[in-house]
Order: sequence, then structure tokens, then C-alpha cells
Amino acid sequence: MQSLPIDAIKTTFLAQLIKHHLVVEAETGSGKSTRLPLWAAQQGRVLVIEPRRIACISLAHYLASQKTETTGESVGYAIKLENRYGPQTQVVFVTPGVALRWFAEDQLKSFDVIMIDEFHERRWDTDLLVSMLKESNQHRMIITSATIEGEKLANYIGGTRLQAQGRSYSVSLTHIARDSAHLPSSKNLEKRVCEQVLEELTDAQGDILVFLPGRKEIAQCQSILKNKTSVIVVALHASVDDETRQFALEAQDKQKVVLATNVAETSLTIPNISTVIDSGLERRTVQRNGRTTLILTHISKASAKQRMGRAGRVMNGRCIQLYGQHAALELTTPPEFQRESLVEPMLTASMCGYRLEQLSWLDAIPSKSLDLARSTLLSMEAIDGNGRITEHGEKLYPLPIDAMHADLLTRITKKPLKEAMIDLTAAMSVPSSLYSMNSNRDLLEELNQQEVLGCDANLLIKIVRDEPLSAITLNPDAVKEARGLAEQMRVLFELPMLEVASRYNHQDLAKQIARLNAELIFIRREKRRGALGNGKMEVMPARNSRFFDKSEAAIVLDLHSLPGRGVKQTLNLATVMMPISIADMVEIELGEWRQGDTLIEDDVAYSQMSLVYANRILTTQKTAAIGELASKTILDEVHAERALPGFAQIRSDEIKLWKLYVELGLSEADGHENVTFDSWFSLQLKELELESIQELALFDADDFKFDGIPYWEENEFSQQYPFSLCLGDLNLSASYEVRKKLVTVTYQSGLRKGDPKRWELPRWKGWRVRYQKASRIIDIK
Repeated sequence: MQSLPIDAIKTTFLAQLIKHHLVVEAETGSGKSTRLPLWAAQQGRVLVIEPRRIACISLAHYLASQKTETTGESVGYAIKLENRYGPQTQVVFVTPGVALRWFAEDQLKSFDVIMIDEFHERRWDTDLLVSMLKESNQHRMIITSATIEGEKLANYIGGTRLQAQGRSYSVSLTHIARDSAHLPSSKNLEKRVCEQVLEELTDAQGDILVFLPGRKEIAQCQSILKNKTSVIVVALHASVDDETRQFALEAQDKQKVVLATNVAETSLTIPNISTVIDSGLERRTVQRNGRTTLILTHISKASAKQRMGRAGRVMNGRCIQLYGQHAALELTTPPEFQRESLVEPMLTASMCGYRLEQLSWLDAIPSKSLDLARSTLLSMEAIDGNGRITEHGEKLYPLPIDAMHADLLTRITKKPLKEAMIDLTAAMSVPSSLYSMNSNRDLLEELNQQEVLGCDANLLIKIVRDEPLSAITLNPDAVKEARGLAEQMRVLFELPMLEVASRYNHQDLAKQIARLNAELIFIRREKRRGALGNGKMEVMPARNSRFFDKSEAAIVLDLHSLPGRGVKQTLNLATVMMPISIADMVEIELGEWRQGDTLIEDDVAYSQMSLVYANRILTTQKTAAIGELASKTILDEVHAERALPGFAQIRSDEIKLWKLYVELGLSEADGHENVTFDSWFSLQLKELELESIQELALFDADDFKFDGIPYWEENEFSQQYPFSLCLGDLNLSASYEVRKKLVTVTYQSGLRKGDPKRWELPRWKGWRVRYQKASRIIDIK
């Protein structure tokens, strides 16, 4: 077996593992992912957590082949919807999601050693797993990476830090930038990358690996390079099919260029790579205005080191970084716990018997994110007031879908609608898109005949159910995964398989979802028709959505958030939309009824009632103004002086004067600042149980006394602190700022050209007085 740098610590590793948790730091390509699991297996059964499915499968296959075994014998793996291992398998590679589900079932009792590989990525699921393993203290932990903060992590888990020096092959480093501080840039990225690839092809001894931020950039570079070179150009990202992935990971007879996202950053050895070209960019989630947003940003120094380490694994290599040597990159990638929603982590922790906020963490978790997650799960009834998982939460957790979609699914009772929701959520749970849309107009018209509602949800359900559709190019692997998830959940809920799926009514499904989660309903803005709102946020249909212009409202089941132009802006693109009619929204009474103008017809008072959702009126109706509706009707009549003439102004002045009296400390009254004529008079009407405008005719103004300033002080106080002043030919208003001891007298009318004199005004001893006329303000001495 080939000697690797990690071999130097084998003896120490085995000796320390008997008694301690271990933090192992070693260069990329040193053999951590392949050697440590086999060494650890000498001390018991080993579970290895790899951040990506590609790494789980490839590492298991590689180690099995090294032992000349079939995968699944002594070395196996388990990922979503696929596993190859048995009770006797000594080393099992799994994704973090699988590990957490197993932890929830039995706290991983069948394993002795838990190895968390590539911890530097700081995913929420690996952070949570380490925290719970630390709390339960039932296993030996091995945490590995080339770029982690070893001492800090070792102190956190109470473990020992081991470091292996050196690497098998050397990697030279070159920077392509205007100056040494130049940051990674997306400007002309595809052009710059392709030029660099073409330049390197002439000298590269092996294949070239290029790191790009996403599928869009990969597709553009792939298109350019295929027209300019005869070498093999292959994409490697989370959405590629199994055949393409295998092709990228295997040596070929011909030189190849692999265009990859950071899926190739860790745990993978791609044979024959001699050159790495690093754009220095990635797409990363962040918390922005309460939403998880995907942004294009610079990688960290830790990621740059990982990418560089993809070369020099099987031969001497070269790394070209398209940014400056001294670019101000952050040291490590911020943990997902600090930049994503905590709903799923909190539900997972509760399912495992822990409260997220009570576990200890390597880095602090934002309290705002914790509060938002707790509020969301409480509204779903997934946890109770003490943070413990509920019976409903236990039903949600095992479902391999988003928590909000799982909540809807478990609450839908009618079998055909539950089946439809299963197929829809399965489609939305696959990371990559199930299809792409053809631009052919004739085919699109055929599609509009096959799916007449402009409903993305209907389209996805039809794809999962294998119904024929025009203008659609399917992604076979994504569709296969969606159908597998759908079958899995149908078995769980004891529902028919896909081949005999029940027919469902779109309108019934839309109304059911709307009743269960009204916040998913968005209605078009009246002036900006391209945007829709739900009263809390705004969305715009994504480019791939089929939501028709004629539709007025939609259930938004999935959206994609991007940073907008301003610092506080977030652009929310609705990717899965389900039209719902205004009539259906009215039927289930979405929104709130608001009382409008009063109408008097044949001496009978009516209120104009409007059902309002997200500031749009859905419908109106005229309702007799009796009972609770009578209060506003009576107020309208009093303000219009059709009832109790002059009463509203007199009592308003008394209330205003009393509030000043309280502010000056001459009386105590809680909440005085919120008292208005309307709030006070409404309370009087309620206490008298007046239920119609006709009943008000039995009373006069003296029946509604305001209990404010004592009557023996009121006259003197009103003269000392008037709100209006008449100085002959000059009429003024007065306002008081008690905290500042400031009186402002403001010109209202009059012919006098000069300013008022101090002796003409009330004494206002100890107060500063200023005079305002239009924009001119002066102090009166």
C-alpha cells in the first residue's frame, strides 16, 4: 500500500483514541479520509460522516476496492434512498442527514467511533451532531480537516489535537491579478477562466480542475471550451447524473477539464489532476432581513487551501488562483448556524431529545434566529412551550422534506389531496430542477393545453406521475430521486403507489393549503402587477415559473431569495406557484374584515365592510351597523356633527389638556399617552351597551363626562396652559414638550407683521418659548 503523510501519526492515533476524542489536522491529500476510518475500526465499529453524497459513495467504493471486497461487506455507505451496508459492516460512510436520523432512533448505539470528516465546512447538521455527541458522551469522536481551528475545537470537545505534516506531492501556487490585494471578481469570469484553461492545456501534464461558483458559470464555460478545444470538458456539481459524475471522477484516455462547484472541494481524489484553476468565488447562504438568501461571494482562506489541495494528490501539481496573493479573504467560512434558518436544526434537536438553545456550541448562535425558529415550530405545533417535540413534530421529522411542506402534508386528511401533496413535496425536495423548458412556441402552446392553469405545482405532480408533457426536457436523475421519495412517503402513509395515483382536484388542494397556512398566499399588487405580497413580504414570479399574467393570486410553495440592490433589500423569486382564485380566498375568509364608511338609508345605519388581504380588497358588503359595528358608526356620526354637535371637539380638548396635566406630574395615569377621543368614547359606548345609532338619540353630551382634571383646577390650568391664543390681531396655537420644558407658539392667522412679545403670553415660568411662522423659528425672550 502506498505510503501517505498521515501514516506518521498512526501509532499515536491508535493510542490516544482509546481514551480521548481526537482532532486530526493534516494537509489535503495526506490520506485522512481513507486511512483514519480503517485504523479506528481496530477499536470498534466506525461511522464516518461525509458532507456530500459523492464523497460517501466514492470513498466507500475506494476502500472496498483496496480490500478487494464488494462495497457493503466490511466497508459500506448509506445516503438518502440508497444504502450498501449490513450489520457486520465495520466502516459505514453516511451523509449528516442519515447520521442525525440514526441518532434520533437510538443515539448511534451500534457504533463505537464517530468520525466527522471535513468539519471546516461548518454545516449545521455536523455542528449539531458534534454538539449532541459531546453532550451524550457515549462515543469516541474523530474530527478531521485540513483547515480547522484545531486548538479551539479540541478545547470545545475536550479532546486531543493531532497534526500530520507534509503531503505526497508538491503544489506550486500562482496568482493572476492586477495587484496582490485584488479580490476574486465575477466580472468577465467565464472569459477569464476559459483563457486560463486554454493557456494551461499546452503545458499541463494531466487533467485540469476548475472551481466555479455555480451551474450557470459551469454551463457557460463548458459551451465556450467545447468550441475551442478538442479535450473532454465535463461538469461536476450536485445536479449531474450518476454517469457524468462517474465519468468526471475516473481517469480517461484523453485529457479532460473538470468544471466543478465546491462539491469537488473536499474528500474527493479526481485521478490525474495536475492543475487547479480557482475562481475564488462560491454561492453561499446568508441571513438577510429574516430570510435565508443565496449570494455570490468570495471563498474563505480555508476553502482556498482545500481547493489548492485537489492538485498534488497523485502527482506534482499547480494551482492558479484568479485573485491576489494578499486578497482580504476571511479566515474560515462562517458556520451555517449563523447564516441560515434554524427551523430544521431546532426540530432535529428536539427529536433527539435536546433543546437547541441549551446545547453548547463552538460558535454562538444568533438569538434572533433562535426566536424565529421557535416561533415557527410553535405555530406548526411541532414543539411545545418547553421546546419538547410533540406528537405532530414526531410525524414531521422522519419525512425527508422541508418542515413547512411536511406540516402541510401531515395535516391534509383527504387521500387524493395527500397523495398529490406527497408527489409535489417530493419534487420540491430534490436539490436540482426536475426539468427545463423548451422555447418552441408550438410546444409551449401544447403544454398550455395539457396544463391549463399555469400551475407549477400541477406540472411537478404530472412529472412525478410520469404523465406526457410537451416543451419539457426532464432531468432523469432528479426525476428518479423525486419518484423514489414519493414512493417512500406513500409507503409511510399507506397510500397507493405512483402507478395507481388517485386523481385530485386542483381547487380543493389549493383551498386546503390556504386554510392550513394562509401566509403562503400572495396576491398581486394593484399598481405593480409583476409583484405579489402577503402582508409580510413580497415575491416576484421566477423566470421558470408558468404563473399566468391573468391570475390574481397564488400559493407560493417554494421561493429563492437573492440580495437586492440596497443593503436592506432582498429579492424573493417564487419558483413553485399554485394559482388560487379571489373567490376561493373569499370563501375561506383569508384576511380581515375592516369596517369602512357609514351609510344611512331610510334612517337605518349600515357599515361598508371590506375583506382585506395584503392591502387588497377581496370583496365588500353592506352590513347593518348594530352590535360591535355600531361603535364606529356612532363615532362617524358624532365626528360629522350629525349627532351631538360640537361634542367631539369639546371632549377632545379636555382630553388633550388632561394628558398635559398628567405629563406635568400633577396626576398619575397609566397609558395616558394612548388615550384619544375615539378610544375614550368607544369605551363609554361599550359600557352603556349602545348597539345602534338610534339608541344614541336617548342621550345628550352631559351624559358622557370625561373624568380628567378635577373641576376646581380645570379653569385655572387651562388658562395657564392654553392650546390657542388670541393676541388681538394675531391668532396662535400652542404645543408643549414637557421633557424639554419647551413651548412652541405657531402662527395661525392675523394681520400683525411683528412677532409676539413675551409679556403678551402666559407666564410659563421656567419654560423656553419659541415662535414659528412658516419655516421661520425664533426664541421669544
